[in-house]
Amino acid sequence: MSHPLQPAEPEPTGAPPGAEPLPDERSTEVAVPDGDDLAVIEVPAGDAQRSPVGRLAATVERLRREVREAQAEADGRALIELAKGILVERLGCGPAQAARQLAELTEQAGMSPLEFAVEVINQAARDRVAEVTSAFLASTAEDRDSGASAVRLRAAESGALAAHDAQAVAESLMEHALRPIGAEAVAIWALGSDGSLTLAGSAGFSAAEAARWRYVPPGVATVARRGLGERSGHWIGCLSDTQLPSIGQHLHPDGGRAAVPAGTGGRIHGVLEIVWPGPIEPQSPQIVRQVEALAELCAHTLETSTPPRPGDEWRPGVLPDVAELMDLADGLHDPALVLLPYLDAEGELVDFRIHHVNSRFLDPSGRPRGVVTGSLLLEAYPMAAGESELFDQVERVYATGEPFRARRMRLTALVDEVPLAAVADIHASRHGGCVLLIWRMEDETARLASLLQHAQRLGRIGGFEENLITGEITWNGQLYDLYGKPPSDGPIPLENLPAHAHPDDAVAIGRFLRTLLHHRRPASVAFRLQRPDGVTRHIRVVAEPELDTDGRLFVVRGAYQDISAHHWTEVALAATRDQLAHSEQQASERNRLALQLQHAIMPPTQAPLDAPGLRVAVRYRPAETQHLVGGDWYDAVVLPSRLVLLCVGDVAGHGIDAATSMVVLRNALRGLAVTGAGPAQLLSWLNMVVHHLTGGVTATAVCALYDPERHTLRWARAGHLPPVLVRGTEASPLPLVKGLLLGAVPEATYEEGEVQLAVDDTLLMYTDGLIERRDRSVEESLTQLLVAARTVPPTLEQQLDRLLTYSRSDTDDDTCIVGVRVA
Repeated sequence: MSHPLQPAEPEPTGAPPGAEPLPDERSTEVAVPDGDDLAVIEVPAGDAQRSPVGRLAATVERLRREVREAQAEADGRALIELAKGILVERLGCGPAQAARQLAELTEQAGMSPLEFAVEVINQAARDRVAEVTSAFLASTAEDRDSGASAVRLRAAESGALAAHDAQAVAESLMEHALRPIGAEAVAIWALGSDGSLTLAGSAGFSAAEAARWRYVPPGVATVARRGLGERSGHWIGCLSDTQLPSIGQHLHPDGGRAAVPAGTGGRIHGVLEIVWPGPIEPQSPQIVRQVEALAELCAHTLETSTPPRPGDEWRPGVLPDVAELMDLADGLHDPALVLLPYLDAEGELVDFRIHHVNSRFLDPSGRPRGVVTGSLLLEAYPMAAGESELFDQVERVYATGEPFRARRMRLTALVDEVPLAAVADIHASRHGGCVLLIWRMEDETARLASLLQHAQRLGRIGGFEENLITGEITWNGQLYDLYGKPPSDGPIPLENLPAHAHPDDAVAIGRFLRTLLHHRRPASVAFRLQRPDGVTRHIRVVAEPELDTDGRLFVVRGAYQDISAHHWTEVALAATRDQLAHSEQQASERNRLALQLQHAIMPPTQAPLDAPGLRVAVRYRPAETQHLVGGDWYDAVVLPSRLVLLCVGDVAGHGIDAATSMVVLRNALRGLAVTGAGPAQLLSWLNMVVHHLTGGVTATAVCALYDPERHTLRWARAGHLPPVLVRGTEASPLPLVKGLLLGAVPEATYEEGEVQLAVDDTLLMYTDGLIERRDRSVEESLTQLLVAARTVPPTLEQQLDRLLTYSRSDTDDDTCIVGVRVA
């Protein structure tokens, strides 16, 4: 099975292109009237000869075959006559002798007259069709196939050139060139100047389908428009894979497509779109060149203007629209160039000639307009094909008609082998067969002056120049605004500057003028300018002298700057620094007092408490940061009843308030304990004390009473962590009893617990600063404390020191531990 893009089987020698084989002798196709149409049926040859209908059908078939043969003969006759004309020109003979020579050469070559005529035309023309034929000759082993392909292509060319419109061209291409390679339909699109596509001709589509696709607006993505963006066209194996709309898509949704730009001389006039009924494989180079040759034939029909050939004199009359375009360019306020296409001997676009420049044209390198006019674009600006890609953009505008715009494109001109760079805004558009290129060169001097003006305005800077010999003074507009004066009042000389300044600044201004005018050195001064409108501005003036060749001072140049905002910012900053320093001093004093109070009441280390049958040790670690002085407290005292009071607590907050509240609670609990009440009752009374303190103080606490005779410990808690009992190698918290934190409510009742202690038991009471961590829960931190407490050193003090050393707390809070060991 042959490839759908390969040429069809060759027709018998001498058969006209596109002619069908003779019908089988055993049957005949009979056209029978069916309403307004003819129905074709096949009947045996004998029946056809005997019946009247058969005789009529045979006559119709014969006449139809004669018409096709006449058309093919007419097409072939045109090619043969063209070959005769070539022989007349080459051999210098008459038409009759050329005909005899053609017949003799045909007989010697063993080819048909039509095939040999096409061979002669190919050798003489050396055009795209001849190139395609040569490709087939090089790629196939059967010369007859190549000859038939060449005949079809030349016949298609002949029909296209003789056609009066694109519709006839489409029909000719379909009949002679596209149907033999398996194509089902063809469409020829004309490209408008606005980028739109118009269906100029088609074959293989119904009239309704062609009418529906008669116009495609600019910017609509179709298969044909996709072909405009690629030089070799856009080939699609299966239309349904692309989701692109196209003519006839509902008839052949899975068919292959080819959209090839139809252009001549570098200008695209339209698109040739070919439709296959089924999917196609990647095309061979021979088929691609054949389709490109057919697209070029379509371009000649779509072409509306003829570009000049090499060597033509470039006058306004060469193209009908050049004169009007020159008038348009001369009326523009921007620099403009009129470009005409420059083609090589093969008709390919190689450059653009600068036909005309208007009076506002500015060359990047400063060359006069007469030097640039008449030269080629790449000769005048050889770097245009490089970094800026200007030539590619102009070429695309000429080919497609789509305008091009760019801001601040870099242009480079090569003058005396030295590249000169410039920046310009570019606009290019096609007008008929010409291109109008407008570029607005960026004036570097004007741009820098504009930047300087903006900088002076934003910085509130005004410049001046004073000629001390002529007395001429020049101010810019910003300086008048700083002084609050209209330009009509005129500038103020430097020697009159003290009259417009605050009297307290007269000494500084006098020193500035002496340095500048007498010592002739650059100088600057800051002063308060008193404006006529009553506003006082803080100004800084900087100036430098300029001496002539004889060393005399003749010009002073300088600038004024309004530094009022800077001055008031410094004033506000100084006041803020003073206020901050005062606040820091107050905070430091408060922290120092709080720390002294804390250390006076609870020093970091305390001598062990001696009690009968009991050893008590205390460790207190203040916060590392002094401004975080907290309210942790502890107490261990032997009461008159021989009971031992043990307690720890933590007042919420930090600073002097927390420290004073801690002192109140500690002393209050010690006084209440003398009454002989139990731990629960003591906390209930202490809650009333905390609640009536000013400032909304809250606190947590653990209170315990140890009886040395019975070795029992009664305890209660107010929102605090429970004590830890270490017995042997085990450590566990005491069973939790209920108790609300101190100060939350006016009256609170607390639950009391009791534990029997044994010899060598250790009880640990502590504040949350020992275990609290930001990244873990309290339960996890307590578990780690229990693990650390299982290791019991020889002495109680060593055990407390070890717990502080290996504490994993990271909150930088006060830490208090009370350790009790039964002896």
